[in-house]
Amino acid sequence: MAEAAGDAGLGPGPAQEGAELAELAAVIGATVPTGFEQTAAEEVQEKLGSASRISRDRGKIYFAVPARSLPQVHRLRSVDNLFVVVEEFKDYQFKENKEDALKDLEGLVKKLPWTDPLKVWELNNSLKKKKTKRKKHNLQSPASKEKLNDGGEEGGADQKDTNDQEDCAQNTVGVASSQDTEKPQGVASQNGGEEEEEDNEQLNARDEVQASSGSTTKAGDGQTAEGEAKVLKFRVTCNRAGDKHSFTSNEAARDFGGAVQEHFQWKADMTNFDVEVLLNIHNNEVVVGIALTEESLHRRNITHFGPTTLRSTLAYGMLRLCDPQPTDIIVDPMCGTGAIPIEGAAEWPGCYHIAGDNNPQAVKRAANNICSLLRKNESKDSTVQGVPLDIIQWDICNLPLRTGSVDIVVTDMPFGKRIGSKKKNWDLYPACLMEMGRICTPGTGRAVLLTQDKKCFAKALSRVGHIWRRAQTVWVNVGGLHAAVYLLRRTWERAEERRSFW
Repeated sequence: MAEAAGDAGLGPGPAQEGAELAELAAVIGATVPTGFEQTAAEEVQEKLGSASRISRDRGKIYFAVPARSLPQVHRLRSVDNLFVVVEEFKDYQFKENKEDALKDLEGLVKKLPWTDPLKVWELNNSLKKKKTKRKKHNLQSPASKEKLNDGGEEGGADQKDTNDQEDCAQNTVGVASSQDTEKPQGVASQNGGEEEEEDNEQLNARDEVQASSGSTTKAGDGQTAEGEAKVLKFRVTCNRAGDKHSFTSNEAARDFGGAVQEHFQWKADMTNFDVEVLLNIHNNEVVVGIALTEESLHRRNITHFGPTTLRSTLAYGMLRLCDPQPTDIIVDPMCGTGAIPIEGAAEWPGCYHIAGDNNPQAVKRAANNICSLLRKNESKDSTVQGVPLDIIQWDICNLPLRTGSVDIVVTDMPFGKRIGSKKKNWDLYPACLMEMGRICTPGTGRAVLLTQDKKCFAKALSRVGHIWRRAQTVWVNVGGLHAAVYLLRRTWERAEERRSFW
């Protein structure tokens, strides 16, 4: 029998096992927007009190927490996907011969400490089931969602450096697939933007620990309440980066998955799986984990998508970069679907957020997303009257705001690909920077701007250097495009109403 199976009737009682699960320590791996690893580590330290280690594989951090803190882990704003680490090898020596290298990976399965990570997975499952029940009971059916175009900013999952050869495979035994997807289409959607989360969820987690110890199907024994054997279904997802491997991610997932199947006697299933085993290979670093999220947490706020919807996790990183303070007025003059102001209103309710766009369709989508946020808040607390956020249609180059009245500007500027053009950016960028400088408070105002058109932005910034100073640059990967987030600080210089740039 597999290590994680356990012997029915021979182990500790439900209460004792529940207590053990509550105190169980778990090493959690989290994928985060590339470039904002330090931001995620700081959030984990602040909210969970745990120190994080930033992986050499960009876009990942690792931290240890007690299993009872899983609800708080799922509420982190800066992480996309979560998994519990089974084992990590910082300097794994792969054989040069492909067959030998793959055979070593197969042999690794029996040596791994699966027991505790699978207990964490079971507890995580019990928490997800409870949230799903609350969601069905309390929430109205969400508004119809507009399908997101493939390859847009919203689809910029877990990107790696282009210097490395990369591939991603999601495989079950005997089935090879080379789909490049961030996370699978889960059976039960875990959408952070629609779930109801109770204030006493920490206490609920402890209750669920004890309940799961007595009633939840074990990962190894697979016994249902009726005594009938239930075989868990699984798949292996391999993410590989590096140019010195003799095998592909398809081959690694196939052979590793075969060993997992033989070890646990689970059934392979590509789509309707219970357990997703992760095999992350970055050069000589190997991490084996078990997924705790079925859908990326960055989808928590948005129900109406546009062609370039920004990920909520990236929006959080941008907002945190400008260090909002209570009573700050924060403006997103090109809000699109409203990802930035909605994230800001949710995380910094002590600030006043103003969103606007010149596209009426974008304003409509953003308004619908704000309505979804209101419904979510009302479902948690019926006394909630609204959110500190307004939206308006306007011209970015002629904002209806008083000079020096805004503390922070945060926006995702047009890349010139899906929206606008590179040619138009040469006129748009300097005009935008000047108007942002006009509305921002001299001396203390700041702006955080995301763009992929770095050459145009640098030229525009040089033209308005008398009102903006670049303080920091964060290099990010957005939908496969190498982009930059610029933190600008407002000088004391008075901004002119209009100025000729070129």
